[in-house]
Amino acid sequence: MSKGKLEKFAEMETFTNVFQYPFSVLKQRSFEMKGHWREAYFHNSNPIVLELGCGKGEYTVELARLFPCVNFIGVDIKGARMWKGAKMAIEEKLPNVAFLRTNIEFIDHFFGANEVQEIWLTFSDPQMKNVHKRLTSTFFMARYRRFLEDRGVIHLKTDSNFLFTYTSYMVEKNGFPQLFRTEDLYHAEGIDTQTRKILSIRTYYENMWIERGLNIRYLKFLLPHTGELIEPDVEIPLDEYRSYHRSKRSGCETGK
Repeated sequence: MSKGKLEKFAEMETFTNVFQYPFSVLKQRSFEMKGHWREAYFHNSNPIVLELGCGKGEYTVELARLFPCVNFIGVDIKGARMWKGAKMAIEEKLPNVAFLRTNIEFIDHFFGANEVQEIWLTFSDPQMKNVHKRLTSTFFMARYRRFLEDRGVIHLKTDSNFLFTYTSYMVEKNGFPQLFRTEDLYHAEGIDTQTRKILSIRTYYENMWIERGLNIRYLKFLLPHTGELIEPDVEIPLDEYRSYHRSKRSGCETGK
């Protein structure tokens, strides 16, 4: 591990807005604040919104700036990247921001029933080879149901045609109410002023993808608590590229 990362991890230990519970820690002790984020940390009764796979935390912090009466929690396992957003929130004295460093597969260990109102998935890895790692799969929908309120909102913002197409099929197959869908976010019509304000937030990597001529896709839907979850059984063309300038790692043309 580089010296810079070591310094960031050391400083993160002092941040009051960061909770570090990778699987190695979670095996030893449970998260005591589960179901009590509002009273134990935020000290208010405002809605809670998660950003899963928050990366550097820019989106989480910007949402907190726009909506001071909403509580935002950024979740990621990469602590060295999360450091940037956490430090920014502390320097700006934003009381409605927290960060959780953990494996997203165990996200339901950190929130109680109906504790969360919305989830943002911003530029998640499409995981074209492994559906169980895909953050919009029914595998994860089952976990989200354990803490997201009934008919809670899920937002997907992505450059990946594969993930967007897969998620669209998943939403349709399970009959989830779809609130908005566009394959070209920044040229779409019919977006209300408040939503457009939120969607105008651009991360560092999003700007890179826009500069490369990639469309940004957006899907907003509700997750009901009832109904059996069904995986869509469809072949979807793989993305021709990988994020962060990597080529796709498969000789196949389609995936499920």
